[in-house]
Amino acid sequence: MDLVLATLGLLALGWLVLLCAALARLSTGASGFFRQQRVGRHGRLFWIVKLRTMRPSTGRQTTATAQNDPRITRFGAFLRRCKLDELPQLWNVLRGEMSLVGPRPDVPGFADRLQGPDRAILQLRPGITGPAALAFRHEEALLQAADDPERLNVEILFPAKVGLNLSYLHNYTLRRDIVYILATFLPCLRAQVAPPFVVP
Repeated sequence: MDLVLATLGLLALGWLVLLCAALARLSTGASGFFRQQRVGRHGRLFWIVKLRTMRPSTGRQTTATAQNDPRITRFGAFLRRCKLDELPQLWNVLRGEMSLVGPRPDVPGFADRLQGPDRAILQLRPGITGPAALAFRHEEALLQAADDPERLNVEILFPAKVGLNLSYLHNYTLRRDIVYILATFLPCLRAQVAPPFVVP
């Protein structure tokens, strides 16, 4: 299913990816595509591909990106809001590095926080969408509202995502994967499948 849908997606939306990449290049002043190392299945590193949404910066390093981050361009904000910046990851799916559904891949160092039974998540290929991605679809707004976005990300959001991903691992069915894919595009189904996360 991954290979068939990723191939069809790239054939149908390849023109849109290239168009958005060209516009992203104009708005950021850098390559329209953004590559970053992420932790994949069994802890192997791979290069994830996304559309660039932020201006290059060498002075700011963070694991949390809020909505009001000054690096995000106006066009980049549009791409992030519509999740179009994730489309190039269909190429990662085609290469076998990702799946359509699964945990979102973390950056090296952050994924190392997984301890004990939580490391079972690394048995899965990371996904473009999934229960955690849907539940945290408004994550940037949560970070923007926080006094300390970095602390919120590490102490509350990350553990909550781990819990959702473990539940996905232990209760996996093909039918659930299809529902998650549909919920990614259908807001009415999305609210039922994965209610948005609320900070305690």
